[in-house]
Amino acid sequence: MLEMVNRWYKRRFSDPHAVSLVAILLIGFVTIYFFGHLIAPLLVAIVLSYLLEWPVARLTKFGVPRVLSVVIVLLLFCGFTLIAFFGLIPTIWQQVVNLINDIPTMYLELQDYIRTIPERYPEFATIASVESLLVDAKNNMMKLGESVVKGSLASLVSLATVGVYAILVPLLIFFLLKDKTELIQSFSQFLPQNRRLANKVWTEMNQQISNYIRGKALEILIVGTVSYVTFALLGLRYSALLALAVGFSVLIPYIGAAVVTIPIAIVGLFQWGLSSEFYWLLAAYGVIQALDGNVLVPILFSEAVNLHPVAIIVSVLVFGGLWGFWGVFFAIPLATLVKAVVNALPETVQQDDTKKAA
Repeated sequence: MLEMVNRWYKRRFSDPHAVSLVAILLIGFVTIYFFGHLIAPLLVAIVLSYLLEWPVARLTKFGVPRVLSVVIVLLLFCGFTLIAFFGLIPTIWQQVVNLINDIPTMYLELQDYIRTIPERYPEFATIASVESLLVDAKNNMMKLGESVVKGSLASLVSLATVGVYAILVPLLIFFLLKDKTELIQSFSQFLPQNRRLANKVWTEMNQQISNYIRGKALEILIVGTVSYVTFALLGLRYSALLALAVGFSVLIPYIGAAVVTIPIAIVGLFQWGLSSEFYWLLAAYGVIQALDGNVLVPILFSEAVNLHPVAIIVSVLVFGGLWGFWGVFFAIPLATLVKAVVNALPETVQQDDTKKAA
């Protein structure tokens, strides 16, 4: 057994380029895992730099100097962000307040409905079981209230963090875009000389990540907008809040769409009951998700997401557990990275076999 492992190791890692690739990946993993919270503003700036590189490159092709292109694109991006923030946040906040105020009413209606279950279905439920269920629901509501209070206190600290991000991130984006070539060359000096496989994986992943971030931003915008228009036309309460949840649910493939279905169904059920409006809501939401998965995603991502659904779900669970939000956001690119590394390493085996045959 040990001999087999030793032979496998020599075949895979006899090439110094393969060793360099694995070392670079391990150093990157350790850095992000242990120091990710410290360099979070840099990570945000890198993601947004990938998003803004495309318009900067287009302006540069038209003869606009890169520094001026970066300034124009960054100012437009910050302007649209501020408009969206001050235009959307008040509406979202008002709907959150309304939802919190309506939760006691929803809870009372749920209690009344549960108490009628023994009368409607005596063979399935008894009064004792219903009372136990109500007690459990009350305890859970109290825990939820405590969590909301703690979250409100923690949000004061989060506001300070947002203020720091609002200053640091635009500065980092500006320098990352303006000095892109110089920064890459400076960083390359710290990498091993034998990095042929690392360069190949980097070239592939650089394009994949760029396409993925741009596509994901467009998907969030399109799905969120279409959901808001649909919910507003149907007259659904908290339409902006729920549409925002639907938009950001695309960050978590498959799982996000299933999870966000629950609050939409609950709100629709309490608003309309089991009426035709409720079923129209579920049908419209199902059409949105079907068009997103079968039309929008293939158009936006094309070959960028050439992974099996099981691999994507496992990637979300594994990388999300390791790195939280960033692991979930980059689950597909990270899974693609693993695939690219696995495909790159056999080259060393083939080269060794070719040398032996010669």
